Amino acid sequence: MSNLSGIRYPWEKPPAEGEAIEVAEGVLWMRLPLPMALDHVNVYALDDGDSWTIVDTGFSSRRTRAIWEKLLAGPLGGKPVSRVIVTHHHPDHVGLAGWFQSEYGAILWTTRTAWLFARMLQLDEQAVPRQETLDFYLSAGMDQTIFGERKSERPFNFADVVYPMPLGFKRIKQDDVIRIGGRDWDVHMGNGHAPEHLTLWSRDDNLVISGDQVLPSISSNIGVYATEPEADPVADWLEACERLSEYAQSDQLVLGGHKLPFTGLPTRMRQLIDNHHGALDRLLAHLEEPRVAGDCFAPLFKRKIGKGEYGLALVEAIAHLNHLYHLGDVRRERREDGAWLWQKKE
Repeated sequence: MSNLSGIRYPWEKPPAEGEAIEVAEGVLWMRLPLPMALDHVNVYALDDGDSWTIVDTGFSSRRTRAIWEKLLAGPLGGKPVSRVIVTHHHPDHVGLAGWFQSEYGAILWTTRTAWLFARMLQLDEQAVPRQETLDFYLSAGMDQTIFGERKSERPFNFADVVYPMPLGFKRIKQDDVIRIGGRDWDVHMGNGHAPEHLTLWSRDDNLVISGDQVLPSISSNIGVYATEPEADPVADWLEACERLSEYAQSDQLVLGGHKLPFTGLPTRMRQLIDNHHGALDRLLAHLEEPRVAGDCFAPLFKRKIGKGEYGLALVEAIAHLNHLYHLGDVRRERREDGAWLWQKKE
């Protein structure tokens, strides 16, 4: 068990592939691989007696489906999956929801926004990036070499990693109380990392299922995309963190979408809020000189950003610039090449 300023990790290692760790009575923690820098996603199974409820699903791939089949036959004991709860619309969480629906007859429970986003993106297949996306990259001052590569290659498509989603789901709303795994759970919505992000807070013991809204040791990506280039997800994030921190107790076991389960939630909520305020202060100081978004990585991330992380870093830089712009702390003007130049107001 390790301890960092009030944050503790009851398990030092994650479950091995195809295996599960029981983190509370009738609650299994499992882990699935991802082909990215963040190389895993946590998924959970809660025992409903005659069936299981699964929370989040991993990417859709032959490998992930094979691991799930091993889990279903092994730790889950061949008992049926009657329900899949998806915390938010990102593909590492919703990727196999449609598979559980169509192959196992499970009912999908999620927020309306998560379902709409996932289904829309899954149907929106692109061979090359749209002009609006390229214009968005140019407005961000994307590195020219990376822009040249992205212009002609197949972009990230939901359809490549999300199983076809059938029509029909059950909507989960703020203030719902849901019975899962022999417990009553309060529903509280997060925001910022994904719109209408579901979190579940047990009334009967100290469990919290946080998805990617609250993670230990890493901060969830907060990005702005061509779909809504003027968005201010940092404001959404900070509002959600302040609101959710009111429910945080130091003894709650937080089951997140990545990394390890942990306790010490009040400390972590404060860190998440303070980290973004600190990043915004550093960014504002960095904007004494006019800069494009692609030149704003250093004050935000304080480490070298490689090619594999560049896309996520860029959309996060835009999110923080937009927030300062909406606050009225910076101004922006178009450069001749279409890129926005951002600068601190005098």
